[in-house]
Amino acid sequence: MKVYAISDLHLSTVVEKPMDMFGKSWQNHMGSIVQDWQQKVSDDDVVLLAGDLSWAMRIEDAIPDIQLISPLKGRKVLLRGNHDYWWNTISQVRRILPDNMYALQNDVLRFGNLLLCGSRGWVCPDGDNLTADDRKIYEREYERLQLSLKAMQAVRTPQDTVVCMMHYPPFNARYEPSHFVELMVKYNVDKVVYGHLHGKDSRINLTMRKFNIDFYLTSCDLLDNKLMLIAEL
Repeated sequence: MKVYAISDLHLSTVVEKPMDMFGKSWQNHMGSIVQDWQQKVSDDDVVLLAGDLSWAMRIEDAIPDIQLISPLKGRKVLLRGNHDYWWNTISQVRRILPDNMYALQNDVLRFGNLLLCGSRGWVCPDGDNLTADDRKIYEREYERLQLSLKAMQAVRTPQDTVVCMMHYPPFNARYEPSHFVELMVKYNVDKVVYGHLHGKDSRINLTMRKFNIDFYLTSCDLLDNKLMLIAEL
């Protein structure tokens, strides 16, 4: 079983918000992703989609975007991003997903010896950059991540590889440890997949080992619209 990841597809089948206005890397970006996906992924593999799947505002408008993903091979795992406004309750999301797609939210999913946990995250502290509202969301996301990691720990075996999915980077621009990272270290997370960052001016360490954890930045435009291999189990 191979584990791949890509994020920030920003699909807009119903909502009129084409991404090619943001540059050449977004021209027919979904076509490029599908082509690469078909060359790499088998039915037994897992593909992690770490947020911002769709521009849809309502869950019914996200269904056509989900239908672009569902026929592709592999078991697809979705995490909520900051622009996934269509994502309301986890029960509503899971109700519309086909059998080969899964939603992760503050809990744990198992695929063989792969355990997936995670939460959306938020902007991390960097001096006094957080407003009072930001601080509330940051602390709430910390609690949600802790719930997911506790659920993971309850079912973990020595043979398992633990991958934590987040949408936001779990550190600030200087890669300083946050409360999110402290939790990941405490629970011995093996790998972290995240997205949210775009453009060549972004922090573009696509892969990095820090805090004894492997980190993977998977925003599709930074990956030239190709899936990133995260693990082979």
